Amino acid sequence: MRLQASHRKLIEAIPEERWTAIPYWKEGAASVAEIAYAPFGLNRTYRMIIRRVEALADGQRLLPGVGYLHFAFITDRPGDMLELEADHRQHAVVENVIRDLKYGLALNHMPSGKFGANAAWLAMNVIAHNLARWMGRLAGFTIACLKAWRHRFFALPARLVRRGRRLHLRLPRDWPWQDEFLTLLTKLRSVAVPLTT
Repeated sequence: MRLQASHRKLIEAIPEERWTAIPYWKEGAASVAEIAYAPFGLNRTYRMIIRRVEALADGQRLLPGVGYLHFAFITDRPGDMLELEADHRQHAVVENVIRDLKYGLALNHMPSGKFGANAAWLAMNVIAHNLARWMGRLAGFTIACLKAWRHRFFALPARLVRRGRRLHLRLPRDWPWQDEFLTLLTKLRSVAVPLTT
C-alpha cells in the first residue's frame, strides 16, 4: 500500500518491542510489526503488516535506529505475521521478474500474430533471463535488472583482436565493470562441459 501521513503516524506509534527482526542482507537492518487497521473508515479491521528497513547511505547507517524505510500491506489472511510478510515479499520478487522480462527483454509486446512464433519468442527470452541470473550466481554478484546486464556485459565495448594466432578480447582502459566481467569470464571458462557420445 502507498503510505500516507496518517499511516506513518500509526507506524511511528508502534512500540519498539513489537518489532521482530527478520533475515536481511545486512544483519539487523530489517524488522516486521503488525497493527490492526480499518481502511476508509470501515467498521471492519484488517491486519496491516509493516516491514521497516534501515535507510543506508553508501553502506553506512544515517543514524543508529533512525531513518527507516517502511513497506506495508493489508491482509485478512490468517497465519503467522512473519510467514505472511515473507510470502508478500516473494510476490514482490515475482513481480520484479515479470517487469524485468517485459522491459528488460521486450516481452511487453509479442512480435507476431502467430501463436507458435510468440511461444518461441517467450521461450528464448525466458532462457536468456535464466542464463543471466545463473551467470550472476556463478560469478557471485547480483545485478538488479537485465537492462543493467545488457548495458554492462552483453553490449560489450571491446574489440576482438588476433595476437599470436589466438583471439583476445581487448577491453577499454577505464571501463568500470572490467573486474566483474573478467571474474565472470574466468568462472564461465571453468565450467565443465559434459561430453556427449
